[in-house]
Amino acid sequence: MKKPIRNLAVVAGAASAAFALAVSPASAVASTVWTVTPSPANFTALNSGNIVLSVNGIAMTCTKSNAGGTMQSATGNPATVGSISTMVFGAPGVPCTSVLGTVVATPTLPWAVKVFDYTAATGVSKGYIDNVDATVTAGACNFRVTGKASGTYTNSTGKLAVSSTAGELTVVSATNCGGAVPVGAKPTFKGDYLVKVGGTTTIPKIVGSNP
Repeated sequence: MKKPIRNLAVVAGAASAAFALAVSPASAVASTVWTVTPSPANFTALNSGNIVLSVNGIAMTCTKSNAGGTMQSATGNPATVGSISTMVFGAPGVPCTSVLGTVVATPTLPWAVKVFDYTAATGVSKGYIDNVDATVTAGACNFRVTGKASGTYTNSTGKLAVSSTAGELTVVSATNCGGAVPVGAKPTFKGDYLVKVGGTTTIPKIVGSNP
């Protein structure tokens, strides 16, 4: 009887170890203290590559975009570590474009920068831009988009990579758009911004912890 009991103990131990490995990532404690350096601080952000709003298969592309606002340390999960008070799409002589015509996007601000996950090994925070609200004119079509847009922030480069998923943003009203941009459409918003402390070349850092 000793051998079956010994085998049973080995099997039980292996099962327990496997269960511990399986649940350990989900059991990790989420960050609740977010340290922004410097804090508080003004920031500026310039696009790196195209900024694209895609609605119902129609790409609305901006080759120029910039933003600004404030950043500060915060607590909670998610935590608001930034506020976007200026957001510009396009530039004089370089408008945003689409197959519907020239695109003009007018945001209703502020938008909030929120974070909920931090990986110390890479210095990357996961989060989203909240309170997104913008009126967009593309040719004769005029519509309003609201919601949020997921993204990540990397401390080493200052890159704020915005890449929303379908369902985070919604077209809540539309005029003269026909079937091109229907109410209820789920746009996606994608693009990278390089963030600096206002008036400097300093890259702000965001570090999450749970003391």
